[in-house]
Amino acid sequence: MSPASSRAAVTHAVAAPPSPSDTRMAPGGPGYRRMSFALFLAGVATFALLYSTQALLPLVSADYGASASAASWTVSGATFALAVCVLPLSALSERFGRRTLMTASLTVAVVVGLLVPFAPTLEVLVALRVLQGAALAGLPASAMAYLAEEVRPKALVTAIGLFVAGNSIGGMSGRIIGGWLAEAWGWRVAVGTIGVIAVACAVAFRALLPAPRHFTAGSLHPRALARTVGDHLANPLLRRLYVIGALFMMVFGATYTVIGYRLTEAPFSLSQGLVGSIFLVYLVGTVSSSTAGKLVGRLGRRGTLYLAAGTTAAGLVLELVPHLLVMLIGLVLITAGFFAGHATASSSVSHTATHGRAQASALYQSAYYIGSSVGSAVGALAFHAAGWDGTVGLGFVAVLGVVALTVWGTYAARTRQRHGGVPVSAH
Repeated sequence: MSPASSRAAVTHAVAAPPSPSDTRMAPGGPGYRRMSFALFLAGVATFALLYSTQALLPLVSADYGASASAASWTVSGATFALAVCVLPLSALSERFGRRTLMTASLTVAVVVGLLVPFAPTLEVLVALRVLQGAALAGLPASAMAYLAEEVRPKALVTAIGLFVAGNSIGGMSGRIIGGWLAEAWGWRVAVGTIGVIAVACAVAFRALLPAPRHFTAGSLHPRALARTVGDHLANPLLRRLYVIGALFMMVFGATYTVIGYRLTEAPFSLSQGLVGSIFLVYLVGTVSSSTAGKLVGRLGRRGTLYLAAGTTAAGLVLELVPHLLVMLIGLVLITAGFFAGHATASSSVSHTATHGRAQASALYQSAYYIGSSVGSAVGALAFHAAGWDGTVGLGFVAVLGVVALTVWGTYAARTRQRHGGVPVSAH
């Protein structure tokens, strides 16, 4: 699809009413708004819970007498557990249904979230966070598969962008609310309040999400699962998208895990409440992810990835300037680039997979959250070894990887075109 035709498709997806010949949901059609809001709330709950301790790490360190790298495992342990469990739980969604598994995942995650504030030691806290991350693993891939099955293809990028926007709102609100509550009453009250908010989101999600109309139960046989996973990993485009998602998240995870330590130390010496307020920057991610469909329509998928990588790199450059306003602008650019890149890559996975969409999305989510776990852990180690510049340097390496893989994809597509394959713009 050329950029011009992609732009027309996006415009049609927004403006045209549903066709009687296609019963899947589309903007303006029955159930679309309920579905969008339900998955938006699921995204809010997922990121609010998953990263509930990230902005509070300096307080967690002080409470338990732990280093930054040790406390960072309350984040990286949760994301690593999600990465490990997302594929097997996606297989359960193929058998029992997307909505059923998403509901079960959120239920377990919010119950654990209410237990987190009572952790007596750092080890218990990390264990609870690992369990919470494992529970949340049932949601992202199932949500992507639900959208791929229930939403018209031309509206898929926009629909996934709204889900990702919910992620950004959850990440932002959890950190801001948590930061101010923690300053007044401590980090335990902060994460407990986030857990209560997630309960409300989970209840509303289950009440609003329309029952699936296009789901067909699949097999839980290990050989069938292995064959489907093997098919996806044999696809070079999917492999590139998986690694691109991991690299984008590596930048994001490293930056936002360490930024609290950077801003609470000299020369900034910000309070915990002000550090939490820094996460208002997430609003930029809400906009960039929800408009990713329009960017893909104008620039194509690879053009949008180039733009996202360039924006992220520009933000990292500004993070090297020890001035608060400049660093905030840098965070704005990093956040905008990350969410645009993530929405583009994840929707491309759903569009590319022709079967086993839950597994295709699960592999992306697994790579994505491994990137988050590695970024959080290695970013904290880099901060210990080389300060903030070391964390930023890790981000630059990851962005260069995104650019290299996108260039590789451009070259591969042009090679196929020269040999009579599909047009370059199709990939």
